[in-house]
Amino acid sequence: MPQAIPGIHHVTAVGSDPVRNAAFYTETLGLRLVKRSVNQDDVSVYHLFYGDHGGSPGTSMTFFPYPEAAPGRVGRGQASAVAFLIPADAVEYWAERLDAADVSVEETERFGDAVLRFQDPDGLPLELVAREDAPAGDPPEGPIPAEHAIRGFFGVTLTLADADRTTTLLEAMGFDASGSEGDRRRYESDGDLGYVIDLYADPDAPQGRPGAGTVHHVAFQVTRETQPEWRRTLIDHGLRPTEIIDRKWFESVYTRTTGDVLFEYATNEPGYTVDEDLEHLGERLVLPEWLESRRDEIEAGLPSLDRS
Repeated sequence: MPQAIPGIHHVTAVGSDPVRNAAFYTETLGLRLVKRSVNQDDVSVYHLFYGDHGGSPGTSMTFFPYPEAAPGRVGRGQASAVAFLIPADAVEYWAERLDAADVSVEETERFGDAVLRFQDPDGLPLELVAREDAPAGDPPEGPIPAEHAIRGFFGVTLTLADADRTTTLLEAMGFDASGSEGDRRRYESDGDLGYVIDLYADPDAPQGRPGAGTVHHVAFQVTRETQPEWRRTLIDHGLRPTEIIDRKWFESVYTRTTGDVLFEYATNEPGYTVDEDLEHLGERLVLPEWLESRRDEIEAGLPSLDRS
C-alpha cells in the first residue's frame, strides 16, 4: 500500500460568469488568484485557480467558468459542499462580512465545530469551519486580515446513495472513521488541511446534474513517486483510473468512484511557480507548452476578466 494521503490537493467546480466568479473568491472570500489558464480539455473556457499566497496544495479552489453555463443540480453522486478552514475566533468576523456582502449565511454546529453555511453566486454550497487547531498558513495579502483569513480546505461532503464501498477506498487512502452524526459519517486523515471527508448517505436525494454551481471533481495529494502505486491501488479496488496526465503544474490520475464522484490524484510537484514568479502569480494568462502555439486563438476566444 502506498504512503497515506494527507488530504485534499484542490477542488474544481463549474461556474458561469468568470468576472463575477473572480470577484467573489478574491474580494469577498479573500483568496488569491494564483493561476489564470484554460481548461486543457476545452480551451474556450478559463481555468481559474484561487488559494493562499503561493497556491499551496490543500488551499486551491479552481473553476471552469462557462459564461453561458446552465445551473447544475447539487445531489447524489457529487461533492455536495466544500468546506474551508478558519480560526476559531473568526466566526463573528465572517458572519458579518458575508452579511455585508448580501450573502445569506446559516450558522450551525457540526461535530462540535461552529460552521457557517452559504453559497457562491452560482449556488455552489460552501462552508467555513472554525477550529482552534487551524494552522497559521500563508494568507494572501488582500481584503481579509491575516488573523481571520481562510487557511485552506477543511474538507468536502460527498452525498451518496450508499457510502459503504466509498469508505473502503477512503480507508485505503489513509482516512479513518472519526465519528458520525445521523446519516453523516466522518473520515479524517493525518494532514492539517483538507483532511476531512464527510459521507452523507441519502438514497432518496436527487441525482446530481453537472452545471454551474456544482463540483466537477475532488483532487487528493500524492507524490510523483507514489502516483503509479496509487493508480494500481485504484485498479485493485475495481476502479478504472486514467493514465497519468501531465497538467503542467501537477500530474493527474482520474477515476470515478463507486459512488459516482470523480476523484483526482494530483502530485504536489512541480507547483504553480514552475512558470510564474511567486509575486506575480495569476497576473497573466499562462498556457502549457503544448498550447502555446495557439495563444492568439485562445486569447481571442476568452472574455476579459476586467470588471470595468
